[in-house]
Formats: sequence, structure tokens, C-alpha cells
Amino acid sequence: MSATGTKTVLPAVAMTAVSMVLTLAVVVMWLGTAMPWPVALVVGLGIDGGWLATLAYERRLAAQGDHSTPVTVVGWFFGLVATGVLIAHAATADTSAGAWLAVAWLPLAAKALWLVHGLWERTALTGSALEAIQGIQQEARDEAAVARARLRAEAGTEETRLAAVTQAGARVARVQAQTATTLARAWSTLERTRSGKDTGRALTSVTSRVTPGVTPTWELPVWGPTTPLPALDPAPALSDEALDRLVDEIRHSQTPALSYREMSTRFRAAGHAASEVRLRAAWKRVAA
Repeated sequence: MSATGTKTVLPAVAMTAVSMVLTLAVVVMWLGTAMPWPVALVVGLGIDGGWLATLAYERRLAAQGDHSTPVTVVGWFFGLVATGVLIAHAATADTSAGAWLAVAWLPLAAKALWLVHGLWERTALTGSALEAIQGIQQEARDEAAVARARLRAEAGTEETRLAAVTQAGARVARVQAQTATTLARAWSTLERTRSGKDTGRALTSVTSRVTPGVTPTWELPVWGPTTPLPALDPAPALSDEALDRLVDEIRHSQTPALSYREMSTRFRAAGHAASEVRLRAAWKRVAA
């Protein structure tokens, strides 16, 4: 039996021994007045023996990994008989009835302790299995701790990020609000300036009229009398013969003869007018 098994078997053995001795003593004292004491002793040993025999058989089956319901029922029957004997003796005792009644539960308590011991044995594990279970539990605790730490770190990071984003958004909102206020004031000032009477006349004096009803453009003041100048009449167009003669004269005005560019410059500098096409055609005719 393992060291852990002794934690449950020793109380069960002790309780069984006490309940058997108590049951035997009560039967001998109680029935010894009504029958010979050897007969009372045999009755007491029969109750304890039947209980002990069923207990031994139950332990044998448990060691083999088996179980028998009839044997268990018989064992509990002997336990109830022993308890009934103790209760009947306490009820008929003249003195210390309460004390005898207080110990009447010992047989049932012994049976309950053997039941607990059986459950212990059926659920007992070896040392290696317990170490493996402890290792698994420790690994699970470690993983849970790491997961909690990771979640806390991620939560802190997300909180910091949200705080930064919120602060940046608040700054942007404040700047936008200030800008909107400044623009509103500027537009209000511009509207007041535009709607002013003197400002309207000043604006229309330097800009063309774009809407009906605007004050007409101011006229610049004129200082002193003015004499209108006669308009210059355009010079009559030269005929082809006259144009050829002028081109030839200008071309041969210098030796060697002038080029077309030089001739064209002197032609226009002299105040003559002719299109570039006619002038070049006259040059070709003269120079041919």
C-alpha cells in the first residue's frame, strides 16, 4: 500500500476496531442480563464477524478491480444491525443514555470511511502520472500567464495609440476651427468693405462693370484746355511699277547692290508701306 493510501486506511481500520469492540461490549452487557453471557458473546461476535467478513471480501474484490453489489448490501446490513443494537441499548439504558446514543453512529461511520478509502484507491495515480499532470498544469498556467501579459501589453499599446490619435485629432479640429473662424472674419470684413458706398465707387473706378446698377467708372480729371489732333490719313498703296522703281533705286543706291534685308530696312525707314509679299515679289522682279 502506498504512503498516500495510509491516509485513508488507518482512520477506517481504527474506526472499525472501535465500533466492533463497542458493539460486542454492548451486546454482552445488554443481552447478558436476559441470557447467559456466552450466548450474548456469540451474538456479538456474529454481528462483528459478519461485518468483518463482508468487509474483507469487498477489499479482495477491490484489489482485483471488481465490485459486488450483493456483498456491499450485506455489509451495510450488518452495519445497520450494529447501529440498531447500539441505539436500542441507549434507549433502554437507565443511566448515560445520551452517551450511548452519541456513539451509536460509529459502525456506519466505519463503513463510510471504507467507502472513502475505496474511492481513493480507484482514483489513485502513480508518481510519474502525478508529475506529468503537474507538468501539464504548470505549462498551462505559464501559457495563461504569458497570454494575460500579452493581452495587457497589447491593451496598453492600443490605449496609448488611441490617446495619441485622439490628441492629434483634437489638435486638427482646433486648428480647423481657428482657421474657419479666421476665414469667417475675413469674409465678413470683405463683405462689409464691399458693401460700403465709397468702397464700391473706388472698386468700380478701376474695374469694369460686371453687374447692373453698379456705379459707373470714374472719369479721370482733365487739367486745362485740350486740342484734338487730326487723324493721320493712311498713305495710298503703291502700284507694282512704282514699287519696282523704289526697290530698284534703293537696291542700287550703294555699290555693291544691297541685299533684300538691307533694302527692306531702308524701304520701311523711308516711310514707304507695302506688304512683305508684295515687297519680296518686287525684289524678285527687279533682281531677275
